[in-house]
Amino acid sequence: MITVESKEEIRRAYYIQGKSIRQVHRETGHHRRTIRKALEDGMKPEYKRSKPHFRPVMGPVKALIDQWLERDKTQPRKQRHTAKRIHERLKAEYGFGGAESTVRHYVAQRRREMGNGNDVFIPLIYAPGQMAQVDFGEAEVIIAGEQLTAQIFCLRMCYSKQAFVMALPNQSQEAFFEGHVRAFDFLGGVPRQLVYDNLKTAVKKILKGRDREEQVAFIAFRSHHLFNSRFCTPSQAHEKGLVEGSVGYSRRNFMVPIPEQATWDDLNSYLWEKCKAEGPRRLRGMQVTIGEALALEQRQLLPLPSKPFPCCRLHPVQANGFGLVTFQTNRYSVPSHCAHEAIWLRAFSHRVEITNGRKMLAVHTRCYGREQDILNPLHYLPLLERRPGAWDHAKPIQQWRQSWPKVYDRYLSALQEHLTASQATREFVRILRLHEDYSEAIITQALEKALECHCYSMDGVKQLVIGVKESLEPDTTEMPMAEVSITTPALFLEPVDWPEVGQFGRLLRCNAEAERSET
Repeated sequence: MITVESKEEIRRAYYIQGKSIRQVHRETGHHRRTIRKALEDGMKPEYKRSKPHFRPVMGPVKALIDQWLERDKTQPRKQRHTAKRIHERLKAEYGFGGAESTVRHYVAQRRREMGNGNDVFIPLIYAPGQMAQVDFGEAEVIIAGEQLTAQIFCLRMCYSKQAFVMALPNQSQEAFFEGHVRAFDFLGGVPRQLVYDNLKTAVKKILKGRDREEQVAFIAFRSHHLFNSRFCTPSQAHEKGLVEGSVGYSRRNFMVPIPEQATWDDLNSYLWEKCKAEGPRRLRGMQVTIGEALALEQRQLLPLPSKPFPCCRLHPVQANGFGLVTFQTNRYSVPSHCAHEAIWLRAFSHRVEITNGRKMLAVHTRCYGREQDILNPLHYLPLLERRPGAWDHAKPIQQWRQSWPKVYDRYLSALQEHLTASQATREFVRILRLHEDYSEAIITQALEKALECHCYSMDGVKQLVIGVKESLEPDTTEMPMAEVSITTPALFLEPVDWPEVGQFGRLLRCNAEAERSET
């Protein structure tokens, strides 16, 4: 192949010195075709193969790799062949002896030719407060000593790039709504449009194009906050690429090492502060920090609703003969007088509320296990007061005894020494019912004092409870009704308006004048 120096020599001889092709041929020895090609341009010569290079290693498997790549077009996006997986299959199934780098090079070349290479995107710009993107991710967390897989709700503003992150136990609709409400509180308003993928909590059915049949509860939630929604094309996650990146960023920067907290609320308080700490950051291409951009954006947000949206699911339930209602295979207790009644259960992401429509009957921490009984022992105390024989085997009491203060057992033993078994049980149950009005800490101190002064009755313990509470709250001016009924008579005296003292003098003078006129 001719060199670039020889090419320059030929071009100068022909164009500058005016020599003919024949003369240049005689002087340089190059073929006439070579000279004519050199005269066409002065660029560096490039070698072109007349036929494809023979590849003894890749040649036999090229067609097979092409077949796999073509079939991948119809497979789920996250379950397609990688170059590494292709190399593994070739080695295991066909005895391939080539290097992985050779396979990677061929696969990358074929994907470019097939149009499956790296996508090209258009730079976008957003107006303040107009749009945010929403997504869920996963991360490992430790709650109360137990390692769990948390669902990470993430909302990111498109203009300021401010992200809000919240950990939830699952991706249920009530958790989905709660994440939104907390995000709106964090931002101080509601973005005018939210972008989602086609998650089941919002989309019931994907229709043609961008049309969707939405969940009724999601429509109600959107109507309550007055934002617009937009759903991505299926399998096109790049349409909400900002929040896709935020999920990974928060997992790497907020949750390494694995965060360990006592409760979900503690974990979310930690994440709240981490999100606020992003304010001083300035991202590439931004003229201001995230916090400064958010301050501009907040002026354009929709105002928060005057009433909060109930982020829960409402279920009609009926208490059985054990005073239990069932929700998602788990059973929750209600007061014993509600047995066999038709009532309502409200399921929030972290708690369960049970109501009869007029008042709250019970509140429990939501259980995500299966076939568990979540019992409040206070619900069964009125029944145990009437049936003390069931005390030793009552499941709510046995569960409670594992965590109540040791003074409870000591006081129960003292009662059993001074009273009959049934009387001691009834009296202790009546004392336990003080938990309906007083805290465990106050009752614990009262029982310690009761043992010191050998007081073995509910009425005496209650007087001690009231005394402990008053000592802890010396400045309390209003006495609760529960205390008034025991410590003072139920008398309600109207304030006395004392007359002006001078009125008595005027009355005496009038009487004296009347007597003189009569005489």
